[in-house]
This record gives sequence, C-alpha cells and structure tokens, in this order.
Amino acid sequence: MRIAIIGHGNVATSLHEAFAAKGIQVPMLSAHTLLTSPEDEPISESTDVLIYAVCDTVLPEVIRAVRVPLRVLHVHTSGTVPLSVYGQDKPHCGVMYPFQSFSKAAPIADFTDVPIFIEARGIDDISAMYTLSLALSPRVFEASQAERERLHVAGVFANNFTNCMYRIAADVLAGTSIPFSALLPLIDRTAAKVHSLAPRDAQTGPAVRHDAEVMAHHLDILRALQSGPNKALSTPVPAALYEMLSAYIADNTK
Repeated sequence: MRIAIIGHGNVATSLHEAFAAKGIQVPMLSAHTLLTSPEDEPISESTDVLIYAVCDTVLPEVIRAVRVPLRVLHVHTSGTVPLSVYGQDKPHCGVMYPFQSFSKAAPIADFTDVPIFIEARGIDDISAMYTLSLALSPRVFEASQAERERLHVAGVFANNFTNCMYRIAADVLAGTSIPFSALLPLIDRTAAKVHSLAPRDAQTGPAVRHDAEVMAHHLDILRALQSGPNKALSTPVPAALYEMLSAYIADNTK
C-alpha cells in the first residue's frame, strides 16, 4: 500500500512521523501547490492511498483539484466533513479521524494510544481503511458522520475549553508570587481521576457543596481583577463563565 499525504500542518506532520516510525515512508505534498500549480507537485502514479490532512475550509477545493486513477483510495482526516465531499471521480473514499490534539511543533510519532475513527462507503474500502489505520494504532473504530460530529464537540469541551480554563487560571494568578506551575499537581490529579471515575462523580468544588458564600466571594475577586488597578482580566467573560458553570454544576449535582 503506497501512501501519500496532502498537507504540511499539525495532523499531516504527526501522520508523517507516525508512518515513518512504523517504517513506512510517506511523501508529503503541498495543498497550496496542488491548487495553484499542480504541475510542480505531481502525484506518483503508483500511489494507492491519498490522505488529505488539510483544514476543513479548503478540503473540498483540494479534493476537487486532485486528478488520479479511479483505483486510488481517498481519505480525509476531518471529524466533521461528510463522505459526500468526494465527487463521482473518486469512488473509493473514506474518513480516518485520529482523535487527538496535534501540534506541528510537537508531532506525535507513536499512535498506540490514539483512537482512530473510520468510515467508508463500501465493504472493500472499509477493509482498506482498517488496514491503513491499524498500521498506526490498535484502537480503530467505525463511526458515522453524526457520531464523529458529536465526538468532535465532546473533544472541544474536554480539550480546547479545558485549556482555555488554564489560560484564565494563569491570568488570575498574574501579578502574584504564585506561578502557574503550582496548579499542575491539581490539574494532573483531576485528569487522572476521570480514568477511574465518571466525570460527574469526580466533580468537586464550592458549586457541588452549594457554598453560595464562597462563590459570591470568588465572583467579587474576578470582577475586581477585571476593573482594578492591576486589571489582570481584560474582559468580564471569566466572571460570567464562573457564574454559568457554577450554576450548571449545582443544578446537575445529585
């Protein structure tokens, strides 16, 4: 199975490193060049699988621009783009969605713990998708578009929004003698707990205890940081989030 990757971004870089770690050399092609001057980025005629690891906004355009034999299996890595993005000129197609946070600056070469969610139209393409994905990870699952979309939303809450909370926590501590690193044992402990407890059961804090006095005091602190002389917070959003999330926790606590 001869593979090529279109893209040079976060996901593309990690996929390239992961295949290389398995002894599979996979060329990386420039999506920009394919769109602007395809003669400068020829796709080898021996290619069996094309992996599109580009952002969702340009994915349809890049797919339309590619001209290869009908036998080639086309695979995109998006969690939200449907199979219908492929035209009639690409009858063999699928989705390989590696569920992880990727960064070009720190690529992931070992996909052993990375779950990969796949989808394809026909049984032969599904079989090929399993072969492709199992070359990287033992954790391969079939998932429909609707399921991948919900997984993507869940990932935003579990990962992206969580990191945003870290940013707010860092801002709250800015100007004090306490470094953000003081929070790391707490962050690590909280993340470790949900490996053995349901998130609902792992929840702690003043909202769980319905401690209105502490929550009101915290809101006073956040509003003071927003308007005080040091102005560690430049927006009312942290206070609003504190209030909304506390209400959600309190309302959904047994």
